[in-house]
This record gives sequence, structure tokens and C-alpha cells, in this order.
Amino acid sequence: MKKVVILFVSILVVQCVSSQQKNFSYKFYGFVRGDLYYNSRSNVEAVDGDFYLYPMDKMPDAEGKDLNANPNSAFYNFSTRLGLDVTGPKTGSAQTSAKIEVDFGGFGMAYYLLRIRHAYVNLDWEKGSSLLIGQTWHPLFGEVMPEVLNLNTGSPFQPFNRSVQIKYQYRKNKISLTASAIYQLIYLSTGPNGKSEEYLKNGVLPELYAGITFRNNGFLGGAGIEMISLKPRLQSMMNDEIYKVDERVTSVSFMAQAQYKTDKLFLAGKTLLASNQTHTAMLGGYGVASIDPKTGRQEYTPSRHSTTWVNAVFGSTWKGNFFVGYSKNLGTTNKLVSPALFYGIGADIDQVLLASAGLSYNLPHWKAGVEYSATTAWYGDTNLSNGKVTNTHSVLNHRILGLLIYYF
Repeated sequence: MKKVVILFVSILVVQCVSSQQKNFSYKFYGFVRGDLYYNSRSNVEAVDGDFYLYPMDKMPDAEGKDLNANPNSAFYNFSTRLGLDVTGPKTGSAQTSAKIEVDFGGFGMAYYLLRIRHAYVNLDWEKGSSLLIGQTWHPLFGEVMPEVLNLNTGSPFQPFNRSVQIKYQYRKNKISLTASAIYQLIYLSTGPNGKSEEYLKNGVLPELYAGITFRNNGFLGGAGIEMISLKPRLQSMMNDEIYKVDERVTSVSFMAQAQYKTDKLFLAGKTLLASNQTHTAMLGGYGVASIDPKTGRQEYTPSRHSTTWVNAVFGSTWKGNFFVGYSKNLGTTNKLVSPALFYGIGADIDQVLLASAGLSYNLPHWKAGVEYSATTAWYGDTNLSNGKVTNTHSVLNHRILGLLIYYF
């Protein structure tokens, strides 16, 4: 079925390209990807396990046996990708371009359909300014990302998110400045109604980002600051009465990143002081700090995590990669009312540590590789006074991935 879809899309693109004006140029690209993986236990994951995060906590049955201590394995190819780069005529002094990129990761199970990855237009002025409008990588994913074989690209230590945004960049010599206003579509914040874009939408303000990047002879370094402000609810119910409430939770995150790259060497790292970054597939969220006894209006406090990863890759035809990621729960500014009134990911996790090593064989149109990952999560009890996790115990998952990609 997927081969038929790929053939249909290819024919459609070719027909569209042939009918366009001569002052447009097009580049059609993509790849067919297959992922075969094995896990030693059940995990928190997405896209049917192809996007792996961390191991689930122990769940003892009536005899004390861990219900989550079950190995699993699968083979998928829905990460197959299709893309089209368009270069258009100038608008004034600005060079115009656009990108459309899709994969088959939509919905899930038997309903894998085309999903938008990138869809944007870009204006690039000769004096160093550019304006991008549409969906692309979140700025916290940024210009520095790990080179690993697993589809998660370093999550939950590397922020992973593609969002609709308005992004302005100014470049001068070796420095570039970035400012973005970001909206949610696929990667969503969580709240009382689960994952939804309504919290950001009702808050009116977009997510905001500002950053600076320095480039010089294969080196890139940069830093950024991000702010997100959500409205978890618009009404509450107290004593069988409905009240209109004005609630908001605002958080700020900081990021620093660096990389050095040559033909055969890649070194990179990123560190974040992250607050309420569930929409970027990171640990954290926010909880209820107080409840008004009359109206039920709630005050909120976001959790904070210190997260760092480092990555080294060497080689050309044969490439070896090493990756280490670590995330630590720093708690909340204010006390929590109840663990049940926390909205996020991994509220009962104190820290997560991942170490992985991979080897791949690379040809102009092929990549084949294997990668081993060991991930340990420390689960425990949430201290309501500060949001930290105590009385911890560790859970370990071993993951082996086999990968094959054909590029075109």
C-alpha cells in the first residue's frame, strides 16, 4: 500500500513541477527507512514504540511480579519520508523559497497516513535578514542536534518539536540573531483536558523565543531563551456551581548549545534549564499550587529540569557514534496540592540517564546501522512541598535498534 502511495505522490509532484513557470526550480527528495528494534521492558514511547523515551516504572501484580518487565520487538517503515524544496523568483530584493516535507507517522496502528513535517515559505534578503512563515523545527531543537540512529534524535534530553511559527533571523558576519513566535499544531502542551492546543490558544500569546548563534570554521555556539504562557482552564466547578475563572501558568526556559564539525568528526552538546517543556517531548509540566475554596480558581507552579546531552561521531563510510543524556528533576517553585493535580510527563521521576553507542555503514544512497542504548530512570515519591522526587528506585531498559535507509 505504501509503495502505491509513494508512486502516486511522485507522479503528482512530477506533473506539478512540469506545469510550473520556468522561474521556479524544484528539488524532490526523500528516503525509505526501516527500523527494527528490541526493548528489554515496556517503555514510555510514541509512534508505536519507534519514538522511544524512557522505561516505565515497576508495576507489581498480586504476587509481586513486575507487569512491565516484558520484552518487546517490532519492525516499522512509516518513517519513510518525502520532500520538495522550491526556489522561486525574487520579491523585491528578497529571494523566495518554500519547503514541503511529509512522512507516514500520522495517527497510529493501522492508520498511518501522510503527516506534515515541514511546510513553510521563506524570504531571504541579501543584507542578512530572513523571514520564515510556516511549520519547521522548534528553535529549542535548534541548529545543534545529536547524530544518532534512533528516531527520537536524543529525546527526552534533546527538545523535539516541529511547530507553526513566524521566525525572523538577522545575520551579520559570524553572528546571527533569531526571534520566533510559535504556535502549536502537532506537538502539544498538556493540561486538565489532556494534550491540546487549547491552553496556548486561550492564552492568546504565542510561545516566544530569542537566541544568538556564533559560527566560525566548523564551530557553532549559541544560547536562547523561551517563554510559554498557558491558560489551563476557563471555568471551574465548585459545590455544583460553575464559575468563570482567569488562570494562567507562565514559564521560562534557557538553552546553551555548541558543536564542532569536520569531514570525519562531529562533537556536539546542549544543556537546558527547562520549565514546562512537555510539548517538546521533555520531562516536566506544571501542577496546582492552590485552590480558591469559593470559586475553585487554581494557581499553578511549573516544574524545572536540568537536562544535558553530549554526542561524538567519527568516521565517514564507517561511522561510530556515542551519546550520553542526563535529566534531573529540580522541583517546583511553590508547593503542590496533590500529585493527581500535576499535568505533565514523568512527575514521579527524579532523574534519567541514557548512554548509547552505534555503528553505521554509509554509502551515497544507503545507510545501514545498529545502535545499543541503556536507559535508567529513577522513580519515587513526589514531595508536595517542593515538587522533588524522593525514596527512589531505578528501572533499566536495554534497547537494540537495527536501521536501513535508502536515500533518493
